Amino acid sequence: MSLLPTESERTEIGEIQIAPEVIEVIAGLATVEVKGVAGMSGGFAGGIAELLGRKNLSKGVKVEVGQREAAIDVSVIVEYGNRLPEVATEIQRNVKRSIETMTGLTVIEVNVHIHDVHFKSPEKIDEVEFSQRVK
Repeated sequence: MSLLPTESERTEIGEIQIAPEVIEVIAGLATVEVKGVAGMSGGFAGGIAELLGRKNLSKGVKVEVGQREAAIDVSVIVEYGNRLPEVATEIQRNVKRSIETMTGLTVIEVNVHIHDVHFKSPEKIDEVEFSQRVK
């Protein structure tokens, strides 16, 4: 969600305008590329962080865009076992680099909000294998 509409840039052959939603998707993609990110967080629903996965990349991202600058907030869920400050720092670097490279905007800040830690579920025991073990 953008608080300021992006201004268009005029070139000799036309106008270039980048929608805030495009910046949200770029930030979301850059975030889930980072090792240790389980997915984007849609916030808290009933006290539990909602894991959005990799399909809703613009969810969990808030952007403020001016004529030349952007500020980004990303909400994530991190995989258990990773150092949270390291994952957050890498998210900041990757989001900043991606947006600046792709859009030409200057990213003045990337705020990372870690809403939860994701635990991998234990492997389920196959019922056939279980029934063969117990007689």
